[in-house]
Amino acid sequence: MNQQDKPRRMPAELPLGTDPQSVRRRIEALERLLERLVEVPLVGRKVGLDALLGLLPVGGDVISGAMGLYLVWEARNLGLPRWQLWRMAGNVGIDTLLGAVPVAGDLFDFVYRSNTRNLKILRRHLDKHHPGTKVIEG
Repeated sequence: MNQQDKPRRMPAELPLGTDPQSVRRRIEALERLLERLVEVPLVGRKVGLDALLGLLPVGGDVISGAMGLYLVWEARNLGLPRWQLWRMAGNVGIDTLLGAVPVAGDLFDFVYRSNTRNLKILRRHLDKHHPGTKVIEG
C-alpha cells in the first residue's frame, strides 16, 4: 500500500483558546477522559483514567489528583468565587486521599466522581455568566 492509499486521520481540533467556549470544551473533554473513558464489561458502568490510575499504588492517585486540580485552575481563570474553588479542591482532595487507600480506595474511585462533580459546578457558572457557551443536549 503506497502513501496515497492509506486512510488519513482528521486532525483533532484542540480548543486551545482562553475564551469560555474553548475552556468549556476542554474541561468537558478532560472530565470524559478522567471519569468516562471505557465501559466495564458486565457492570455496564464507565470508568476513566482516575479509576484506572488509582490501581497504581499512591503515584496513580497523585497523578489523577493533579489532573483534577487542572479543572480547579481553569475554574480560577474563569473567575469562579473562592468558595466554589475550595469546594472543587475539596472534591479532588477527598478523591485523592480516600483513593490512595489500598483496595477500598479503588472501589471508592469507581463510585465517587470528583471531576464530574466539579464539571457540574463549572457548567452552572458558565451557563449563568457565559450563556453563549451553553450546549443543548438532546
